Amino acid sequence: MNATRTAVIVIPTSNEAESIGALLDELIRTVFPATPWNCLALVVDGNSGDGTADIVRHAQKRCDKVHLLVEQKKEGLGAAYFKGFRYAVDVLSADAVVEFDGDLQHPPEVIPELLAELDKGADLVLGSRRRPGGSYPRGWGLWRRFLSEVGGFASRVVLFFPLKAFRQVTDPTTGLKATRVDDRFRSLQFDTFLSRGFAYKLEMLFRLVQGGARIAEVPLQFRLREAGESKMEGQAPWEILGTCIVLRLRHDGTRRFLKFAVVGLSGYLVNSILLEVFARMQFIRSVAGSFQFLRSSALAFLAQQSGWASLLSVEGSILSNFLWNNLWTFRRSRSTAAGGWPRRLLAFNLTSLGAILIQAVAVGSAARLFGDSTLVRQLSLAVTICLLVLPYNWLMYNRLIWRTPRGST
Repeated sequence: MNATRTAVIVIPTSNEAESIGALLDELIRTVFPATPWNCLALVVDGNSGDGTADIVRHAQKRCDKVHLLVEQKKEGLGAAYFKGFRYAVDVLSADAVVEFDGDLQHPPEVIPELLAELDKGADLVLGSRRRPGGSYPRGWGLWRRFLSEVGGFASRVVLFFPLKAFRQVTDPTTGLKATRVDDRFRSLQFDTFLSRGFAYKLEMLFRLVQGGARIAEVPLQFRLREAGESKMEGQAPWEILGTCIVLRLRHDGTRRFLKFAVVGLSGYLVNSILLEVFARMQFIRSVAGSFQFLRSSALAFLAQQSGWASLLSVEGSILSNFLWNNLWTFRRSRSTAAGGWPRRLLAFNLTSLGAILIQAVAVGSAARLFGDSTLVRQLSLAVTICLLVLPYNWLMYNRLIWRTPRGST
């Protein structure tokens, strides 16, 4: 079955006459026969002045699996890949495209492994330097290694944390990838990408992941460049970071979380004010005094004035949060939510019982340990909301009340 499917290995080049001939020879002699896929090599040359294109033309005479596309104007690494992708799909009828460096930094023998993962059902396969068996070049200096590892991790955090892809993608800046050409890939509008340089790969990865692509990784032992010019432009680290930030801010789940955070802040202010109001009321002191027998039990927070004040203040913030979340944060999800707003309000209050108990126990316990003062109440309230209540609420709101899709949170 695979013999009828075509994988196009797209290789952008810039003054790589010293390496492109050896690379094409290795692909033809060892890599192409090692996989049941019909493999083709497409060199996208940036109008190199060292005769790179002539070497490719010479290889074409020996093997009809080699193709050449010469750019009239060099516009960046991303632009070269975009042209190669279009040519691979429109002219060569590619079923998969492989992104590959022409400077011998990528080991060609990994290509069959990438295609094998596609056979197993993956839609996007990454060569990862961070997987067991993968590695960075030993000849790299500390600064280059630092930029690659820290930059890759930062990109991973900004793009995917805490989404499922954060665990799946260990090396987001890798240049070795195999992608299935399906409707998801064909829908990519390369002309709208933020970057036509090195950062294109982060945007392409992000868009495919958001489209539901199944991800796999194989170990990549990255090599030192043997010839050619670096594809990493001087401004690439800042371009990568900026691209990642813009992509994540445009993400529906991120914008929803920011709204959730704003509503949560307003709820915190309501909570904080009501906490002090109730904590100073004589009625609350009387109620707390009637629970003195619980001082040595697991429910001892009920014997604390701060515990009761916290219970009442958090209910006030719950009503405020529901109103704003329903009208603003999850406005687009109301059509898929269970029932109308009365049922959602009831569900909101029921799930918020967990937040009430969390806050009451935490604030009441802090008061018992450190004293029932304004400073203790407010500090314990802030810490409890940030570390416990917000994560709990975000999970409950998305999974039970407004039921937003898993990939968007």
